Amino acid sequence: MYGVALAAIGMLGCLPIALTIDGYGPISDNAGGISEMSYLHDSVRELTDKLDAAGNTTAAIGKGFAIGSACLVSLALFGAYISRVEEASGTSNFVVNVLDPITFAGLIVGAMIPYAFSALTMSAVGQAANLMIAEIKRQFIDIKKGKEPNFDRCVGISTEASLKYMIAPGALVLFTPFLTGLLFSKDALSGLLSGIIVSGI
Repeated sequence: MYGVALAAIGMLGCLPIALTIDGYGPISDNAGGISEMSYLHDSVRELTDKLDAAGNTTAAIGKGFAIGSACLVSLALFGAYISRVEEASGTSNFVVNVLDPITFAGLIVGAMIPYAFSALTMSAVGQAANLMIAEIKRQFIDIKKGKEPNFDRCVGISTEASLKYMIAPGALVLFTPFLTGLLFSKDALSGLLSGIIVSGI
């Protein structure tokens, strides 16, 4: 587990650079969109498309680093949890037994948590997108009447939605392990964490 923790720290040390490179693709793609809307020569769009293709490769590498480091960190944290359980219970060989009914129940619930989290975040994106489209449609009508576009309102919608609609996924992540350990037992929580790690990765 110590080796896993060191490997996780090594990957996390490189992660800021990998995720920064991840932004290369969308920036190139946006530049291509701006060039097209500005009626620049077609050769400009061709160049930005080539840059975007390179950006897709760097994005894949960045995502690989993010997933790999998350895997190692979750394993290290699970190892730390097992160590704490052993300290608290006074045993030196706490084992996660998946055949134990309460552990197995925790395992099943834990395996569903990443999908519930993903569903909540995708729903949040959909709701925010609908609000944005409604605002853009309204502004197009105003622009036809000669009014200036209100960019601040669009930024405000994105910001408000990112804060408002992420409360439920955040609460799911924070309170599920806490309530499982509090209301059930260390065995249920160990099953829950195992299910989350395997299913999440």
